[in-house]
Amino acid sequence: MVISLKTWLKNSDSALAKQLFKLAKKVRNPQMIVIPGIHNLLFKLHHFLIILFSELLRVFYYTPLFKSQVGGSKKRLSLYCGLPQMLGPLNVDIGDDVRMSGISTFCGRYCDSHVATLKIGNNVDVGWQNAFSIGTTIELHDDVRLAGRVFLAGFPGHPIDAKARAQGLPDNESQIGSIIIKKGAWLGTGVTVLAGVTIGEGAIIGAGSVVTKDVPAFTIAAGNPAKIVKQIPQEVTV
Repeated sequence: MVISLKTWLKNSDSALAKQLFKLAKKVRNPQMIVIPGIHNLLFKLHHFLIILFSELLRVFYYTPLFKSQVGGSKKRLSLYCGLPQMLGPLNVDIGDDVRMSGISTFCGRYCDSHVATLKIGNNVDVGWQNAFSIGTTIELHDDVRLAGRVFLAGFPGHPIDAKARAQGLPDNESQIGSIIIKKGAWLGTGVTVLAGVTIGEGAIIGAGSVVTKDVPAFTIAAGNPAKIVKQIPQEVTV
């Protein structure tokens, strides 16, 4: 009955149906007048309360919860937007002055011979929606910057052979590897780094790049697969 009425209102050419359809849209989406002084004050109060509540959660709930699950000095750790997700067997070691989005995922590969390890140095930024698949070890050295949606793929999660995938078998040892991001390197938004790759000191990886091979220090790499596009000149100190 209701579906038939909606169909008639939307599709009928009759003047009555068109008028009723306009009326129904107004009823479904009522509008209140804006009172500048009152609504402006309410907006500021709303914004203040959200910030206050999120800061209280960060300081008294999310940060101590996360610190209880990781090692390292982890002094002045700054989480924002919640609590990072930790999956699988995983050792995490965090240095000082790390800033990390709570909308991040750290996943360790299940393996009998070792436990996956994530090492984060000092003064490191781990951006929004970063995802780390740690096959053996992922290392982020001091002063590393990771923008949003960076994916460090230390293991693929599935074997290459199609029949093995269909049977639900895990990936094999030849598909996994460590990932090392050296001091001061910067990865742009949406970068993917594959297993076995080392990104050199001070290197910059352009947004959306897929890094399949080592990147030398103080270079800029971009593309899929990422290639060296520029050398970064170094300041000479006297």
